[in-house]
Amino acid sequence: MNIFSICTLCGGLAFFLFGMHVMSQSLEKIAGGKLETTLKKMTSNPFKSLALGAGITIAVQSSSAMTVMLVGLVNSGIMQLEQTVGVIMGSNIGTTLTAWLLSTTGIKSGNIFLSMLKPENFAPVIALIGVVMIMMSKKKKRQDIGTIMVGFAVLMFGMELMKNAVSPLAEMEGFSNLMTAFKNPILSVLFGALFTGVIQSSAASVGILQALSMTGAISYSMAIPIIMGQNIGTCVTALLSSIGVNKNAKRVTVVHMSFNIIGTIACLTVFYGLNAVFNFSFVEKPIGVVEIAAVHSIFNIVTTLLLLPFTNQLVKLAKKVVPDAKGEESSVLLDKRLISAPPLAVSQCKERTDEMAQTAKAALHEALYSLFECDEKTAKSVEEKEQTLDKMEDNLSAFLLELSPVSLTDSDSLIVTELLHSIGDFERIGDHAINIIQIGQQMNNNDQRFSDNARTDFTTLFAALTEISELTVGAFVKNDISDALKVEPLEEVIDEITIKIRDKHIARLRRGECSPELGVYLSDLLINCERVSDHCSNIAVSIIRLDKTDLNSHFYLDTLKAERTPQFISAYTAYEKKYRLSAE
Repeated sequence: MNIFSICTLCGGLAFFLFGMHVMSQSLEKIAGGKLETTLKKMTSNPFKSLALGAGITIAVQSSSAMTVMLVGLVNSGIMQLEQTVGVIMGSNIGTTLTAWLLSTTGIKSGNIFLSMLKPENFAPVIALIGVVMIMMSKKKKRQDIGTIMVGFAVLMFGMELMKNAVSPLAEMEGFSNLMTAFKNPILSVLFGALFTGVIQSSAASVGILQALSMTGAISYSMAIPIIMGQNIGTCVTALLSSIGVNKNAKRVTVVHMSFNIIGTIACLTVFYGLNAVFNFSFVEKPIGVVEIAAVHSIFNIVTTLLLLPFTNQLVKLAKKVVPDAKGEESSVLLDKRLISAPPLAVSQCKERTDEMAQTAKAALHEALYSLFECDEKTAKSVEEKEQTLDKMEDNLSAFLLELSPVSLTDSDSLIVTELLHSIGDFERIGDHAINIIQIGQQMNNNDQRFSDNARTDFTTLFAALTEISELTVGAFVKNDISDALKVEPLEEVIDEITIKIRDKHIARLRRGECSPELGVYLSDLLINCERVSDHCSNIAVSIIRLDKTDLNSHFYLDTLKAERTPQFISAYTAYEKKYRLSAE
């Protein structure tokens, strides 16, 4: 083996890691966040968690990425530590798929159909199909599928390069002498852990081990502890990701590490104990690529079956290793680690914005219902909600702006745009709620009171505002286009109500039935009510625009009002009758 072989080995590893990265990113896009978004809905059933962890890891092709994702979810308060244990166990099983895919390199047969299963034969065909799909297809999903195929072909090409680079080692006496050092299982475990920790990919380290096994110099006694060590080494990525997170998130990494370390100790003890008694004949025989994949799977499945009944004990161990802090820790709104899984990040942004929408609606309703009987408790409650909205807008805006340049699917990109438009409107609704409650406080402090007719008119206006806010938030949370289309007719009715209330006030002033001081409060109140309905209109247009990607907001509103479609007229007429002001 010369310097060129070493360069080829390094190049093969680079191709392997790049192919894995490209393939996993595109697989994640195809999944569209559907698997990941169910993570926070995990029940106490460990088998569901196990299946989900395996499924997601197969999709993203990385148990390390899965654990980093869990750290981010726990740090954001979306998941509890107890919910992650089964998912971590399942991810270790899911990651074994790559080894089975790589085991096809060891196929030897004169049969043309079996020969086509060898990467060197089918990878170029897959790459060609993938490139054609990327270049010829206009649909993003098909392009992503093509990218997966190209990534897989690059991965397999990297595996071929590594296999060819290490093949001369079989004839080197020095290599055989070096391999004798790995007959010590402890040394083998440490080597597997260290090497995997350096390249931060258990799939790549297993692939290199499979390539080395083709030299015939790797025996079962060497490979088994190395494979176990590789599982420990894959925890390094999660360990690095746990820097700067809260205590509970750090415990996710502890669970991952303790699971692999305990599993390694238990399996090594049992294997070498049984070998001492029964003296297995295969131990010193050369191991093949298929056998490495089998050992990798058996180890992870056995470890899972062994420790699955002790999930509570793993959680307790993690809490002892990372004890509770003296003060209460607060979770972040959205952990930036989630950006490594864009579909999950987008779905979590949507859910946080849904929470923001509900908070804004609650603040508005409290302000409207207590305007005429304002008390300190209600005012404080509205103020707290408004401060929460301010913080959520700041955090969501920063997170979404960081997420925007990331490679997203077309649908996710549209959702990010919609959220960026909507969070400002929800925050402004909270501001107007504060303004409304402050107007009520000022009126109480100055002993000012609207006339009975004015109060009746405002009660009608507040009922209309309550409905438009409920319609808007409901449409946003459920992405309901039919409800979003009802917002604009009601918004126009609210605009007309505010004009009529203002006109009636002027008439009362002329008759001397109302004071100019009250006119200031009335005008401020109407302005805030009108602005709330405007923000609801903006949010509704964002929802509709998500369904119609080529829609221009201002053009849509102008056209809607100018054309007066039957649907618009019907909704407008119904709201006009429902919220008609009484005559004086």
